[in-house]
Amino acid sequence: MIGRQAEPMTTEQNTSAYVWSAVQDAPVRDVFPGIRLRPLWAGDDGAKAFVLEMDPNTCWQGVDVHEPGPEEVFVVSGTFNDGDRDYPAGTFIHAPAGSSHVPQTTTGCTLFLFYPEG
Repeated sequence: MIGRQAEPMTTEQNTSAYVWSAVQDAPVRDVFPGIRLRPLWAGDDGAKAFVLEMDPNTCWQGVDVHEPGPEEVFVVSGTFNDGDRDYPAGTFIHAPAGSSHVPQTTTGCTLFLFYPEG
């Protein structure tokens, strides 16, 4: 095996195109009683990022269908249940387009949601 030396690190940064937001400053939209959505970012191509906060013993009203594209979820805190199983903090879930679930929690939870296709 032939090794290759890594390029030296530089302190020059190019962060001019960064877009950022703080959860506590994001507007809050009540989706259902005890369930709040905070938009963090929306891309030009329809991609979106949100934080979803669910109080203890809350349940999505109806079935959440992932359309037009997939949903990616990271459980930031608490325990999330998709109607089938529990996912503790630190869990990543990829739900393909067309899949569905009934989001709920007994403990309360905070989720990071990413929709790469809107």
